[in-house]
Amino acid sequence: MNVITSFKEKKREKEIKYERKLLRELSLDKLQRKAGETFRFFYPHDQLPAIVEDGCIDMAIEAYLLGASYSRFGYYGEPVERVKARSAKQEQYLADALFEFFCFFGNRHERDAGILHDTCARYISYWWMEGFETGKKRWRLKLH
Repeated sequence: MNVITSFKEKKREKEIKYERKLLRELSLDKLQRKAGETFRFFYPHDQLPAIVEDGCIDMAIEAYLLGASYSRFGYYGEPVERVKARSAKQEQYLADALFEFFCFFGNRHERDAGILHDTCARYISYWWMEGFETGKKRWRLKLH
């Protein structure tokens, strides 16, 4: 007899395989450098604590994979703005989660909260766009 597998399991396996391929193109050095460039101004001596840097990298990877998952729509001709509007809720969730992470780990200045939230949103948007472009390129090259 054959083994019965569900479509959900197969779909999830395929997603994981695709994400692994995408992450091979992303360098840890680039992630660290961008996190440092973006958020160092919120900490004394322009240096990010290691735990904060790790959180930034985690959120950047999530945003990158989110953008890549929506890249199929861009490949088929949908404008970036419309695709971005489709994923706006998820992207906003990531930006809010990153902001909450920063609030939890020591950004004690209330006056910087608005600037920090905008910076988090721009950071997530940057990595979403990187993932979108990388995914679109992979679709064009038939590497999906």
